[in-house]
Amino acid sequence: MELTVIKIGGNVIDDKAKLGSFLQAFAGVAGYKILVHGGGKVATDIGKTLGIEPNYVNGRRITDEATLELVTMVYGGLINKNIVAQLQAEGCNAIGLTGADGAVLPAHKRPVKDVDYGFVGDVKSEQVNGLLIKALLQNGLTPVFAPLTYGQGSLLNTNADTIAQEVSKAMAKYMPVQLIYCFEKKGVLLDAEDDDSAINNITANDMGELKENGIISGGMIPKLENALEAVAQGVQKVVIGHAEELAGLISGNAGTSIT
Repeated sequence: MELTVIKIGGNVIDDKAKLGSFLQAFAGVAGYKILVHGGGKVATDIGKTLGIEPNYVNGRRITDEATLELVTMVYGGLINKNIVAQLQAEGCNAIGLTGADGAVLPAHKRPVKDVDYGFVGDVKSEQVNGLLIKALLQNGLTPVFAPLTYGQGSLLNTNADTIAQEVSKAMAKYMPVQLIYCFEKKGVLLDAEDDDSAINNITANDMGELKENGIISGGMIPKLENALEAVAQGVQKVVIGHAEELAGLISGNAGTSIT
């Protein structure tokens, strides 16, 4: 049976109506499925009420001890369990996980180079516990991953895009996998100002030209590089598109496919 791994970001999580509508669509996805969620603004908002100010360097959150406690509570608790409860209401038997549960996503604490990111994890790809995930799927459970891994006895804050990619690569050893990144655009756009200009398909050969012509830049470059790496490691295809078009992204009628 095919597996669909779907990642949603903060723009969906921060909007109750969008999240409810997305989870309804997700519950209806046929076959094996896995959901990976990001953090949204909830951690920042709750942190401010607790006197924990967010600290970013180059757009990446620095995770000190207080921030780690905050994101563990919010990502692994509040957001993750609310999603699981809503999926149960939709008839989808979900189970919420961090990387520490069942030793499913071991990671290294990111080494200090120019910046000390604190308690941030880089996944040990070769140690992702795909057999555990496979067993959960085969027993009728739908894993819902919070953006937390673990290493050296500590939880570690980890990018949700990366978790989705690592889970997809690990599962490609056992079954056909497609990975879907949901974000706020309809795909990789030829014209950043025109939301209807999504490119249908991108291959490794197209990347150089798209970069040279400035069609892709900034955060889209690592997203596409991650997508191409997933395809190179056995994932059948990666699709990038709008969360509101989930059925179309799965069927290949919406978004940008990376093959």
